[in-house]
Amino acid sequence: MGEVRLKVKLTNSIDEALARRGQIKKEKIRSYEADALVDTGAVSSVITANVMKQLGVLAIGHRLAEYADGRKDRVELTEPITFDITGRTTTEGAMVLGDEVIIGQTVLEVIDMFVDGVNQKLIPNPAHPDQPVVKIK
Repeated sequence: MGEVRLKVKLTNSIDEALARRGQIKKEKIRSYEADALVDTGAVSSVITANVMKQLGVLAIGHRLAEYADGRKDRVELTEPITFDITGRTTTEGAMVLGDEVIIGQTVLEVIDMFVDGVNQKLIPNPAHPDQPVVKIK
């Protein structure tokens, strides 16, 4: 497993859609810049209840979260959030728990980035350094 800390911009995806449609002004789009832990051992991404509130996203259901020690907990799953990491973006729901933002494997896969554990940083896939490429099959 690899872990790296970095800044990530989280944005309310519904606000973005409303702004694109001219239903709200761009300055009304709610976003949050977080110090996040990128953890390749986590499948889904995680935000805190405070970040959920700041973004103005609602819970749309629940997921069962399994912790490293084997404990399981039923947690909320949010409406879509846009994750912007070094200019590469993807949109998905996040699980709500704990006290830190965690970027999981699904975000890393879509933005096509790897954890460089030796240098403790996130790097673009060397096969696609200029833009993400998502494998379909």
